[in-house]
Amino acid sequence: MSRRGGSADLPLHGGRVPAWLGERMTKLGTILVEAIVLEYGRDELLRRLAHPFWFQCFGAVMGMDWHSSGITTSVLGSLKRGLAPRAHELGIHVCGGRGKHSRATPAELLTVGARTGLDGTALGHASRLVAKVDSAAVQDGFELYLHGFIVTDEGRWVIVQQGMNGDRRQARRYHWLSEGLESFVDAPHTAIDGRDQGVIVNLADRRAEASRQGQLELLGSIGPDGIARELARFEAPAPPDAQALLPHLVLPDHHDVRPENIIGRRLHGALAAAAEQGPKDFADLLLVPGVGARTVRALAMVAEVVHGAPCRFSDPARFSLAHGGKDRHPYPVPIKVYDHTISVMKAAVRHARLGHSEELDAIRRLDAQARRLESSATGPSVEALIAEERHNSHSYGGRSVFGEEPPPSGVAIPAEGA
Repeated sequence: MSRRGGSADLPLHGGRVPAWLGERMTKLGTILVEAIVLEYGRDELLRRLAHPFWFQCFGAVMGMDWHSSGITTSVLGSLKRGLAPRAHELGIHVCGGRGKHSRATPAELLTVGARTGLDGTALGHASRLVAKVDSAAVQDGFELYLHGFIVTDEGRWVIVQQGMNGDRRQARRYHWLSEGLESFVDAPHTAIDGRDQGVIVNLADRRAEASRQGQLELLGSIGPDGIARELARFEAPAPPDAQALLPHLVLPDHHDVRPENIIGRRLHGALAAAAEQGPKDFADLLLVPGVGARTVRALAMVAEVVHGAPCRFSDPARFSLAHGGKDRHPYPVPIKVYDHTISVMKAAVRHARLGHSEELDAIRRLDAQARRLESSATGPSVEALIAEERHNSHSYGGRSVFGEEPPPSGVAIPAEGA
C-alpha cells in the first residue's frame, strides 16, 4: 500500500446517526477491527485506515451513507466507542473526534502515554503539527473540523482529518501514517481526499522545499513588515506551480446508488460466491434460526473489507449493498441481516481467539471465491437487486431515519431467509 493513496470528493451532508444504527456500527466496526488485527496485525490495520478508498468502503458496509462526508465522523466515533473498553487487550487507542473532541486529542494522548509507557508529549506534538500542516501549509479552501488520532501500543499511528468548504458543500479528508514518515512538511500525506479544483497551495509537497527555505530566509532578512510591504505591491500573488494529480475517487452528489457507481463483475462475483460457497462453508451457521442466504451475501462483502486488496475499493457504493443506508439509499438498513452479520462475525472472532479459526477461515475463502468467480459470474442488474431488496425490506426489519419500512403493497414476493 503506497503512502500516497489518492483522493476523493465527499459531499457535505447534515443530520445525525440514529442510535439504533450507531450502536450497530460500533459493534460491527469493533469486530471487523479485531478480525483484521487477528489476521494481519495492528500495523496492517493502520495502513488500511490510512487508505482513503478502504476507509470509505469500511463505513459503507456499516450502513452509513455510502458517499457522504458523514462516514468520517461516524466511523471514527464508532471505533472510539467500541475500542475504548478493549484498548488494553487490542493495543489500539482512538483519540480525538469532531469539534471540541479534536482539541482534546493531545490531552487524551498524554493519558494513553501514562497507561502504555509511550511518549504522550511527543504524540501530542505530532497531533498538533499535523493539524497545522493541513490547516496552514496546505491552503486548499477547506477548514478543518475533525481530527482523529489512532495509535497502537508500539507507538505507530494514523491520523484522519477532515475539512469542509461550506460554499461548495464539499469535504476533504486527509490521511497520515507514521510508517515511513520522515518529515511532517516534505510530502507527508498518505492521501488528500477531494475533487481537483485547480491550483492549490501545498507547502508540504516535496517540491516546495525551496519555497519553504526561501520564506524562512525572507522572514529573516526583511522581517514581517517588509514582507507586508512587498505583498502590497502586487494586486494578486503569482500562482504556484501546478500540483501533480493523484488518482482520485469521485463521489457524486446524488444519494441513490446507480449502476455506474458499482463495478458489476465484482458485485456478481460476491453474489455467486455467497450462493455457491455459503452452503459449504457455513453449514453450521445456516442452521442457526434466522441466518440464511441474505446474511451470507452480506458476509461476502464484509469478507472483502477484511481481506481485500487496496485496488478493490474503488467503488464504495457496492459495499452499501451489504447493509443498506440510514437514508434509505440504496435501501433501508435490514436490521435482521445486520444483527446476524454481527453475530456470525462475533462468534468467528471469539472462536479464533480461542484457537479455533475454522469460521474465520471460511470467511477468507468466501472472499477468495468471489474474486475467482468475477470473470464468469452473471447476476441481476443493480436496479433489479435494489428493487428486490426494497420489496423485501419489511421482512428483513428494514429501517431508516424515516422510520420502519412498511409491508409492500400488491402481490408479495417471498423473501429469502435473512
